[in-house]
This record gives sequence, structure tokens and C-alpha cells, in this order.
Amino acid sequence: MSYEGRVGELRKRLSGAAGLGRPSGLTLLATAIAVSLVAPLGWLFVEVFDLGPRALALAVDPRTIEILLRSVALVAIVTAASVLVGVPIALLTARTDLPFARLFTVLGALPLAIPSYLGALSVLSAFGSGGILTGVLAPIGIEQIPEISGFAGAAIVLTLYTYPYVLLTTRASLLSLDTSLIEAARTLDAGRLEAFRRVTLPQIAPGIAAGALLVALYTLADFGTPNFMGVEVFTQAIYARYRSMMRPWAALLSVQLLGVTAAILYLESRTGADDEGAYQSRGASGGAVIELGNWRYVAALFPAIVAGLAVALPVIVFGLWLSSDAGGYTAGGMAFSWTYGWNSVYLALFAAGASLLVALPVAVAAARGRSRLANLADRLSYVGYATPGIVLAFALVLFTLQGLPSSLAKAADNLLVILVFAYVVRFVPQAIGAIRTSTMQVDRRLIEAARTLGRTRTGAFRAVTLPLIAPGIATGAALVFLTTMKELPATLLLRPFWFDHTLVTYIWRVREAGLYGRAAVPALVLIGISALSMAVILSQEGSNT
Repeated sequence: MSYEGRVGELRKRLSGAAGLGRPSGLTLLATAIAVSLVAPLGWLFVEVFDLGPRALALAVDPRTIEILLRSVALVAIVTAASVLVGVPIALLTARTDLPFARLFTVLGALPLAIPSYLGALSVLSAFGSGGILTGVLAPIGIEQIPEISGFAGAAIVLTLYTYPYVLLTTRASLLSLDTSLIEAARTLDAGRLEAFRRVTLPQIAPGIAAGALLVALYTLADFGTPNFMGVEVFTQAIYARYRSMMRPWAALLSVQLLGVTAAILYLESRTGADDEGAYQSRGASGGAVIELGNWRYVAALFPAIVAGLAVALPVIVFGLWLSSDAGGYTAGGMAFSWTYGWNSVYLALFAAGASLLVALPVAVAAARGRSRLANLADRLSYVGYATPGIVLAFALVLFTLQGLPSSLAKAADNLLVILVFAYVVRFVPQAIGAIRTSTMQVDRRLIEAARTLGRTRTGAFRAVTLPLIAPGIATGAALVFLTTMKELPATLLLRPFWFDHTLVTYIWRVREAGLYGRAAVPALVLIGISALSMAVILSQEGSNT
């Protein structure tokens, strides 16, 4: 081969190597989209930088330190409690002869279908001073029950609605466990506890850690539950200072919250880097079922009680609010209107459609896996998903006020662009993940065949790829729709004054007014809508042995 031929061959190889060669137009588009999704967060740092020396004074202010310590303490307690609740239920449903194990698996995962702030409302109504349970138990002589509120109440509620993360990830690890190792340990005269400690626990530890870190992220970012329970953590403090026109302090708290979130994500990345992760099959599964004997029905009480508190209690409370005057359903003004429900649906549909437009180029570019730039765009898109909603909403407020011309900001506000953009930034990774997975399953030979028949790259995508990835597109759109319906802080901060209530903002308003009963209908509607997402998730899991 001539020198020119060898050089041409080398150039061809290099252009096809990962991360080398001129990026395609699709990759550049995906990168531009990803950067635009995270760029507004920069206004938080601009606001803090404008503080000058005051930034350090506020950062070490005793009130700021107190908020930081309280937030970290809440995260630590809820994470530990979720592990203590989720791991035993996972073990019972996956590795024992627990009766109705499949039913308890579903019931154990169902709390994810209920927004935690609705759980906080039901707990306050049931266990608060003069609550519903007091009236129910009074005829049998129980006239006073412990009141659940404050820091302890927030920890209990968040544990009830986040432990399913640990349950599901641990259960996935247990179902893929190589049980031959356990049997080998038993043949070497190791007891059940010793075999669990030395064999089972190391294998399921990545699954436990993955679920625990999801719990930590959720707890740190949660806005409604601490607010309802009267606990000043980062999210509540940011909102309070924003409402008090103390925006520089709110920006500083937001940056600190992002720092704590980054630390948790770092731990998550270190855990996720383990190739022997929670979901990797390690060999022979099945078998090694622990027989509980007569204790199997006693053991069933644990998941039953947890599910009763997390799932049955809010449904019962909201049902009582709806069927009677308990909670003041008929008292006062502010009657519920189904217009609020349609507003939620309208915004959720808008967000789902916009997310698909954003997700398609990013997901397809990442699925091809030939460019580091495309992979970077894929990773950048997840920054918004990891950012607490209150922080993202506040950053967009600063961006709208300071980064956009007044005429453009007014037009964006009138068109609900800023609010929908917040939804897209928060939830587009759900659509990207679903579309990327579907795209990676498309046989490239079908695309090459379409190209040999004269189709352009775009034409081949429309004729071949798009129909094949349609289920992934539908799944991504459904996930964005469902999560948008429940989003509270972004909707609360960014909803224009001229736009009427949504389900979540109406619940917030009547809670502030003390008219808890008015929240019955929207709360039950949200639970029903959220349950659809759980039905999709649980349908993917095989039946339990």
C-alpha cells in the first residue's frame, strides 16, 4: 500500500475511534441542548459572587450552620431507618416462604406512588392534636395518642415513603444472588447468621448502598414534608428566604445544598463503579429459601404494618375527609375545581412533549456510543435531575430576572415557558434513559440496509429507527407526565400569577389555610395517577418464588 493509502486508512480508523474525529451535527446539537439545561444554575453562583465578603460571613453564620447540620442529620437518620426497614422486607419477600410474598412486594413498593408531602398531611391529620385517630379511638377509652410532627415526624414520614428504594434495589440483588455460595457455606457448618454475614451481605451490599443513596438524595431534596412538619432544612430555608426577599442568602444556601448533593452523587458514582453491582447475575439463583415455620405469619406482620402506615393511612384519611366533615372538607371557602386538575394535565402534557424534543437527539447520540462528547452531553443532562427542585426553580427565577431582557422574560412568563423548562430540566433524563435503551436495541444492519436503498440518514431514522423506538418514546413521555403532575417546589415558585392553581399548588394553599379536608379530592387523584407509574415498574419484575 502506498504512503497516501496508509495515511488515508489511518485517518479512517481515527475518525471512527471513540472520542476522535469531527463530531457530527447530531452530537453538537445534543451537547448544545445539554449545556442549555444546566446553564441557568450558573446564576446561583453569580448571585453568591455578588455578595463579596458577605458570602463568607453568611456561610459561617450560626443559623446557616444549624440548617446544614439539621439537614445532614435528617438525611442520615432517614437513610439508616430506610435500610433497617427496606432490607428485612426484601429478605422476607425474596428469600423466605413468607405467605403472600408477591402481595407484600407490591404493598412494600407502593409508598413510592404517594408523594411524601401527602403522607405528611395524612400523618398530621391522624396523629396531630385532635386528629382523626383520636376521634376513632375515643369510644374505646383511648383519648390521647402521641403527636407526630417536627423533626421526628419528618424523619418518620420520609422513612415510610423512601424505604422502597432500598427494598427494590436490595430485592433485585437478592433475586440475582448466586445461592450456590450460600449452600457451600452451610455445608462448611456455617450457621444462617454467619452465612448471611460472610456470603449474602457482601453480595447484596451494592444494592443496599444504591438504594440508600437514592434515599439520601430524595431526603435532601424534599421540600413539602419538612415544610409541613415545621422543620427548617435547606429546602425550607431557601423558600423562606426567597419569600422574604433575602435572595443572596437563598442563593448561598442553594449553592451549599448543591455541594451536599454533589458529595452524595460522588458516593453514588463510587458505588456504581463496582462491576459486581446489585443487578449483576452471579450464577445459579433460586433455591436457598429460608423456611420460617410457624413464624411466617408473625413475620408477615412487619411488612403489613409498614404498608398500612404508608399506604392505607393516607387513603383512609383522605377518604374520611371526602365522606364527612373530618378535616373541614365543607368548611370555609377555596372550594376545589376540576380546572386545577386540567391545569396539571395541561402542564404535564406540555412538559412531556417538550422533553421528547429535547431527549431524542441526546439519547440517539449517546446510544451510538462513538463520541465522548455525546457521552458528556448524556451525563450533563442528568445534572438537573439530581438538582433539588427548589434550587432549580430559584436559579430560573434569577435567570429570568437578571439574564433575560424584560420583554423576553414577560413573553416567556405568559407562555409558561420558564415553568415548562424547569420540568424539562428536572425530568428529561427519564425520557433520555428510556429512549437510549430502546435505540441501543435497534439492529444497525437494518439502518445500513435502508441507507443502501437510497435513504438519507434522516430518512433511515424516520423509516427504521423511529418506529422501533416508539415504545421507549412512549414510556419516557409517560414517566415525565407522571412526575410533572406531582412536582411541588418548581410549580410553586414558577407558576405565573395569571395561571390558575394546579393540583399540587391547590393542596399547598389549602394546607396553609388549615383547610386540610379541601385537599381530599386532589390528593386521591394524585395518588391514583402516581400508582400508574408504579404499576409499570412492578409489571417488569417476574413473579416471586
